[in-house]
Amino acid sequence: MKKILSATLVAAALLSSALVQADERPDHYKGKPAETLEQAVANFSEYNQKLKTVLAGELTPLAMVEIHELTYTIEVALEKIHAETGKLKDVLEEVHVASEHMDTATAKDRGDAYIKAAQTLVK
Repeated sequence: MKKILSATLVAAALLSSALVQADERPDHYKGKPAETLEQAVANFSEYNQKLKTVLAGELTPLAMVEIHELTYTIEVALEKIHAETGKLKDVLEEVHVASEHMDTATAKDRGDAYIKAAQTLVK
């Protein structure tokens, strides 16, 4: 009986430790960097396609490791896209305000900047 109790306690301790580690989510993979919006969109597209391919197959332990690794690059890309689209929204607001004030110089300048960045997202 003592052996069963000891084994149960050891198993509970190991499980508890594993659960704590899962909650901490250490960054053991960095993911492919995305310094620009263009890189982020390219990585997002490429790695989503890779993820789609893996998900279409059998989800073996090896496939799950691959999914885990792919998501790091997708997360990095999404963070950059989110940051850049926040800026894009601000630039669009500048264009909007310029149009209200008939400020053609600002509308042209900021509008061109907006279109250039926006086209990166809709290729």
